[in-house]
Amino acid sequence: MSGSTILIFDEMILKMSPLSEESEQEYQVMKWLDGRLPVPKIIEFEQDESMSYLLMTKLPGQMACFEKHLSDPLALTSQLAQGLRMLWSIDISDCPFSYSIDKRLQTAKYNVENDLVDLDAADPDTFGAKGFKDPKELYHWLMENKPETEPVFGHGDYCLENIFIDQQGISGFIDLGKSGIADKWQDIALCYRSLRYEFDEAFSDRRHDHYHPELLFEKLGIEPDWHKIRYYMLVDELF
Repeated sequence: MSGSTILIFDEMILKMSPLSEESEQEYQVMKWLDGRLPVPKIIEFEQDESMSYLLMTKLPGQMACFEKHLSDPLALTSQLAQGLRMLWSIDISDCPFSYSIDKRLQTAKYNVENDLVDLDAADPDTFGAKGFKDPKELYHWLMENKPETEPVFGHGDYCLENIFIDQQGISGFIDLGKSGIADKWQDIALCYRSLRYEFDEAFSDRRHDHYHPELLFEKLGIEPDWHKIRYYMLVDELF
């Protein structure tokens, strides 16, 4: 959905993206995270007047949405919780990157004002009779209901496609253009939403007895903050 083209080689990945603040930040974040988190190694990075080209190493393992991992949701949820704790372990005292709610809402405002919100990709209840009249109304609600934040190092798009898992557990993180200091509940919300999409009967035909996505909070050892979870899922509807 980013407009990027990905070329996959035996040992390398080439990501070609329209030139943007996010494509530049992904490169800078990956350099900063080298040695702090398992992320691809940068082989080369180039830009021209319209595109950026990021050549990087492959990560071991497979995406968390790989069928092998989806077939064992209990293990998958434990591994996703492990990945969140790895992100939160990063010392943010000298982190030069921010993806605060104010920054997100600034981008959301631009998307709303320029009709860039994909209504077809939104959850069924976000807009319409059971939800908000339109993206503009949602944006104003988000501005008026900003939560208190708990700053950590956040991925920014912590969904199953961006987390890699191998036999030892989390093997790496990709798509880091939105990473930086953020409220911890932003990643929790998008992780929980991904698990709902895969395992909640309202969204998926996948059936696993005695499993529910709320197990994520048990694995993290926290009580769910449903206001923040809903808030950050709604923010993401404007992207």
